[in-house]
Amino acid sequence: MANGSGAVGRYGQARVGWEFFGSELKRHREAAGLTQQELGRRVICSGAYIGQFETGTRKPQLDVAQRVDEELKTDGFFARMCENLINSSLCMDYFAEVAHLEGIAAEIHAYAPVFVPGVFQTAAYARAVFKGGFPLAAREDVDSWVAARLGRQSILEHPTRPLLWTIIDENVMRRPTGSAAVMHEQLLRVAELTRSERIIMQVLPYSSGTPVLGGMVKLMTFDDAPPVAYTEGAMSGTLLDDPARVSRLQRAYDFTMAAALSRESSLALIESAAEEYADEH
Repeated sequence: MANGSGAVGRYGQARVGWEFFGSELKRHREAAGLTQQELGRRVICSGAYIGQFETGTRKPQLDVAQRVDEELKTDGFFARMCENLINSSLCMDYFAEVAHLEGIAAEIHAYAPVFVPGVFQTAAYARAVFKGGFPLAAREDVDSWVAARLGRQSILEHPTRPLLWTIIDENVMRRPTGSAAVMHEQLLRVAELTRSERIIMQVLPYSSGTPVLGGMVKLMTFDDAPPVAYTEGAMSGTLLDDPARVSRLQRAYDFTMAAALSRESSLALIESAAEEYADEH
């Protein structure tokens, strides 16, 4: 976690390191006499992305940082700094950039087929998720992962931004994660956020048949940057910024939304499931 000396993003991660990365990138690029577009072509990304790296709006992937080093003759400086900043995050390494983007997104749309999304999870539920996925993990590691997940929930502190629209599969409510008490508390938390109108929550019921989306998907839009999509599998995740692929995932999400229950019916089902878990403990 960041100490008090640096600027802190909404999800709790220090921004100063990435801002320094960006300022150094701009300095070295200009010293080499390259425009953002020229450097982008050489390292296989757009000039717009180079601009976002330089302002700290977006983090580069490690392979891009390595190509920057090759083009600017910086002897591995940017690759080492990129790797160190990624490793300093409490988030899983494959999720660190996604956590950063959550903190600056204007809208986040997500489909969750297995677990309640991390930004809505209670501490007990998050712990049960991590213990299920990593049954032999040390307690200190699990504690740090839970802390990082709860830290991301600072995006809920603003009353309206980002817009959070989530579709959860009915399976998320029916498969117990942790004890009945943990599920009861978690579903009450989701219901509370839904009633407060801080989030838009829909449930994709079993009766809708085969889901269009076969796994977890998160779509993020920004005020001054292109949209991105994130998909997640077993202990791995992929951040996508190719416009065609993002568009296809957005279309699939729209079909999923059309098959989901209304907001009112979804809330009623969530509250009913919470009551059933209450009866079990």
